[in-house]
Amino acid sequence: MGPVKWKIEGEKRLHLRAGALKHTEDWRRLPWSEIERNVFRLQQRIYQAASRGDVKRVHNLQRLLLSSYCARLLAVRRVTQDNRGKRTPGVDGVASLTAPERLALAQDLRHLNKDPSPVRRTYIDKPGTTEKRPLGIPIMSDRAYQALVKLALEPEWEAKFEPNSYGFRPGRCAHDAIEAIFNFIRLKPKYVLDADIEKCFDKISHVALLEKLQAIQPITKLIRGWLKAGIMDGDQVLYPESGAPQGSVISPLLANVALHGLEEAIVYSKPKRKRPALIRYADDLVILHHDLDSLAQTRQETEDWLAQMGLRLKPSKTHITHTLTSHQGKVGFDFLGFNIRQYPVTKHHTRTYRGKPGFKTLIQPSKKAIKRHLYKLKRIIRHYRGSAQAALIGKLNPIIRGWANYYKTCAAKECFNRLDKELFWKLAKWGRFRHPRKWWKWVYRRYWKRHQQKGTIEFTDNDYTLINYAHTKIERHTKVMVHKSPFDGDWTYWTTRLGKDPTKPKQVCVLMKIQQGRCTHCGLRLCAMDVLEVHHRDGNHHNHHYLNLALIHGHCHDFVHRSQVLMTTAP
Repeated sequence: MGPVKWKIEGEKRLHLRAGALKHTEDWRRLPWSEIERNVFRLQQRIYQAASRGDVKRVHNLQRLLLSSYCARLLAVRRVTQDNRGKRTPGVDGVASLTAPERLALAQDLRHLNKDPSPVRRTYIDKPGTTEKRPLGIPIMSDRAYQALVKLALEPEWEAKFEPNSYGFRPGRCAHDAIEAIFNFIRLKPKYVLDADIEKCFDKISHVALLEKLQAIQPITKLIRGWLKAGIMDGDQVLYPESGAPQGSVISPLLANVALHGLEEAIVYSKPKRKRPALIRYADDLVILHHDLDSLAQTRQETEDWLAQMGLRLKPSKTHITHTLTSHQGKVGFDFLGFNIRQYPVTKHHTRTYRGKPGFKTLIQPSKKAIKRHLYKLKRIIRHYRGSAQAALIGKLNPIIRGWANYYKTCAAKECFNRLDKELFWKLAKWGRFRHPRKWWKWVYRRYWKRHQQKGTIEFTDNDYTLINYAHTKIERHTKVMVHKSPFDGDWTYWTTRLGKDPTKPKQVCVLMKIQQGRCTHCGLRLCAMDVLEVHHRDGNHHNHHYLNLALIHGHCHDFVHRSQVLMTTAP
């Protein structure tokens, strides 16, 4: 029996096992470990076929995955359980589904010719500006269809995507893009075209996107329907002629597909010695080149290429600078919250450049990011003026820890020390406001205490302690290998890398190493695409000893807690 036929028979057997369950608890009794393994094996075969350039094989495997009952179940679970924004309703007002409704939705996903419903338009704030970012929230069934299509398309395009594309891709993060920039400028200063694509999601040409996808007919029809679906903005229904609504499951993948090929056209079409470097994170990109005239020509080529997709560079956010010397009154540039700049030093500290004193490359948190972070701390401290010290510490600690973890891969030690001082004075003002009739020494002794073992002064109430920025250890980030993908099956590489992910808390990284990259509940491997939760075994969320902690999937965490609730409420 051939491998494809064996796979189909296995799918039919699993369909009979899962489809026979009809009660509320049957959703939780499905063989989820087997379901995930079956879907990943299909995705791995799609990735391998796409890497070989076997288009016919890719399309056949995608049809098999779309008809797979395992894939339909997994798609429904990802949008109804794994997605942490799952309780945001669409135009139908449905924000959550019960277990029988999830099974019914998985059965309905067989009908790939269903017309999509309009998306609900909502607006969120853009950080640092007064503008609003429009989001389009699909209904729950359309989200499930999009998750199913994404399961089929993502492995194919992960095998095609260009090496310096890092945004909205599994296993890649902003720190990989920053490390790629460092590698390009560390030996020689460069001119930099710092660019931003204007309204990228809202301006993508539908015709050009569908032509570039070259997908099978069911996927093309579904994506065309989602792109052409109306947008419910208040009482008005809009029918866009371009763009992919932000907020849907498949929009980030479609944006990456639309921008795929830019690096090939700008970089690899030139002779090796005259090639610029292009690093892109979603719709933000930088182009590096040692020659100013060549960079200006590359800018024009970039605008011409983007025009084919209905896009253009935003003039107010596009400018040319130099990493070492002043150009147009500016040195260095900001990218993804980091400031990247080179400083002149003597020849005894680093290599020389064109017979002149040498330079040193420093990547630090940008001034805008620091200012935005301090403003956020100020608002929180002012909001918690009437609250207890423990409540304030509980609100500040996750924000401080997350910000410090994001910037711990750069030269941020001086910045961390400064932020600790700034935060001290903000907390001092908070304490003086709470006790206006007390002396400052009394306030200081009331809220700041000396740690007996460490000998340091801490903002604490003896039960909860505020963490310091300076206690975060600076660690160098290792850039992801160019041709690696989570779909290649190299679990050793991806588990090791996930244990050093700078976007994850230290607690998660330590547990990843202790558990050897496996979920303690279901036994499956933990992937970069998974939602991860730290589970407290004894239910005490103040007991953070590693013997009491377990790193598990988000859906496993929900299942464990629901089981505990059912056990405690059982008669």
